[in-house]
Amino acid sequence: MKFQVERDVLADAVAWTARALPARPAVPVLAGMHLAAAQQLTLSTFDYEVSAQASVPVITDEEGTVLVSGRLLAEIVRSLPARPVEMSTEGTRTTLKCGSAVFTLMTLPDDEYPTLPAMPPEAGAVGADILASAISQVAIAAGRDDTLPALTGIRMEIAGDTVTLVATDRYRLAVRELHWQPVKPDMSAAVLVPARVLVDAARSLTTAAEVTIALSAPGDDGTQREGIIGFEGGGRQTTTRLLGGEYPRYQTLLPSEFNAVAELTAAPFAEAVKRVALVAERNTPVRLAFSAGELMLEAGAGDEAQAVETVEASFDGEDLQIAFNPQYLLDGLSAIDSDTARVSFTTPTRPAVITGKRGEDGPPDYRYVLMPIRSAG
Repeated sequence: MKFQVERDVLADAVAWTARALPARPAVPVLAGMHLAAAQQLTLSTFDYEVSAQASVPVITDEEGTVLVSGRLLAEIVRSLPARPVEMSTEGTRTTLKCGSAVFTLMTLPDDEYPTLPAMPPEAGAVGADILASAISQVAIAAGRDDTLPALTGIRMEIAGDTVTLVATDRYRLAVRELHWQPVKPDMSAAVLVPARVLVDAARSLTTAAEVTIALSAPGDDGTQREGIIGFEGGGRQTTTRLLGGEYPRYQTLLPSEFNAVAELTAAPFAEAVKRVALVAERNTPVRLAFSAGELMLEAGAGDEAQAVETVEASFDGEDLQIAFNPQYLLDGLSAIDSDTARVSFTTPTRPAVITGKRGEDGPPDYRYVLMPIRSAG
């Protein structure tokens, strides 16, 4: 194998593909990055769960394949000067040249590397920026406890031209609806995708204008019991196995009627929460007292440090006091795509719903549901 490629092109492709390298590979070859040079250069990584692949244009003098240490290759390429890169393989050694720099890498056994899963059938397409924004909005509510694997995923519900993304860790819930272009107008599916993989893939594919989503749901293929989902755009593609397990019936946490509604300018509200939370001990809440025209925030009590701050608020309803985990509250305020935060309440002991200011064209496409903390006494 022998090829030439521009340094920046190679660096981007290697960095993208290295995303799927396992931190602790089950077998040594999984630490490798597979390079296949033909009419173009295809780089691949796979850890039996997640695969990543990138294709870039190169000048190929001799076609072939090689498997080298992925992390070492990524570190080397990242450090190279802005000069053309030449790679060649002879026997068990691969030589990389760039300007006056020459690196020799030992190859891994290519024939022991697992075959990457094929991309499942195309399901539809969506704007890359729209997908990345929507996923980041819901991922903040995904669980991080591996003992509850279903909650570490983002649920994707597909109904025609609407995709609903849902995540919850039992303390908060994020729901985002977006429109896409399905291959089949009547398509319907509900799958659970690992949140970490989904966030990484969506963020990394924003260099493309559009992302193609490919899907093989559980039961579609007898050889893929868990199902598989793939994302492709700009010469890059990634696949991951879907999560199993039963997802909570989140619809019951989405109230349709409210007894009180507050509207605040989002940025000053968030800054006030940050300041007051400085005196809050770990796992203690920030208390919010809403009344006509204002919100009073408090934290700390008794012999502890205390903080109080008042901000302007439009409030419709009877005076209300409620308490939240300050970080969870800030996560929701940072996720809304609006300068105005709208907080809707039923009772002080029931979840509150944070959205952007509702327009005249219907309900908001993003909702963040936050469980209150019951204060002692």
